[in-house]
Amino acid sequence: MSRIVRIHEYGDASVLRIEDVEVPAPAADEVQIAVKAIGINRAEVMFRNHAYLQEAEFPSRLGYEAAGTVVTVGADVTGIAEGEAVSVIPPLDIARWGTYGEVANVPARVVVKHPAALSFEEAAAVWMQYVTAWGALVEQAKLGEGDFVIVTAASSSVGLAAFQIARMVGATVIATTRTGAKRQDLIDAGAHHVVATEEEDLVARVMEITDGQGARVVLDPVGGPLLELLAASMARGGILLQYGALSDKPTPFPLFSVLGKSLTLKGYIYSEIVSDDAALDRAKAFIVAGLESGALKPRIARTFPLDAIQDAHRFLESNEQIGKVVVTV
Repeated sequence: MSRIVRIHEYGDASVLRIEDVEVPAPAADEVQIAVKAIGINRAEVMFRNHAYLQEAEFPSRLGYEAAGTVVTVGADVTGIAEGEAVSVIPPLDIARWGTYGEVANVPARVVVKHPAALSFEEAAAVWMQYVTAWGALVEQAKLGEGDFVIVTAASSSVGLAAFQIARMVGATVIATTRTGAKRQDLIDAGAHHVVATEEEDLVARVMEITDGQGARVVLDPVGGPLLELLAASMARGGILLQYGALSDKPTPFPLFSVLGKSLTLKGYIYSEIVSDDAALDRAKAFIVAGLESGALKPRIARTFPLDAIQDAHRFLESNEQIGKVVVTV
């Protein structure tokens, strides 16, 4: 029996239960991992709250990210051996391959032998944010030298990953945050410019920073009324990648900016990369190279023990952190 986190109903963090569960052997194309650390993501909070793309079948496991050592491999798995240190790129099913617990079975195709210099805590804090940011900025927006990119919700783990990836390809980062309280932290984390949207005129500041051209790329998980301002801040022919819906307000369509500037607004989710073997291989190569060089380094906001999984979720929901929340097992 292993200690596994499950939910028996939707609700607040109190519905997360640690239970003794018999974990089966991995399927032929799976790897079983003894989990050492777990990365906590807003996707899991949304799943727990019944606000995610996937429905639960109770009792349900959950969790997208983990790092640990290989216990055993399925019959068809090659290139991965028992005892190796590995980390997990979020698979395509948050429940079937849930990572919250002492043991997890995951598809072999999303298991990575991460650079040895990474701790298990760091390795568990890598893949969701870097794959998400890389897929949007590099794979889809073709971000490159001389580009300006607006990154909203910038203190999130994806936001910080976007800073580092943008710098790797020679782009300039304009980070947005509601107030100036996190300004210096965001500069220290790699943003070139920070705009506090409740204290400054976003469009005017972006036009000032870009000499009137606007930003070619926007990466936004918020939506809501901010979308109109973001579109107005963009360059002609720019692309806005919408990868979340954190705002609880309606999201108006910025018709005149889209028409006047020939903008592309694209809905984007990380599974577009994970479901495509060739794109996934490109993501792995870019991210591993960045981790090895030090250009990419996950920032951990706080760690919690497994027994405090409810507190970890509450802390993430408080929006107090800059970086990733990690649970150690």
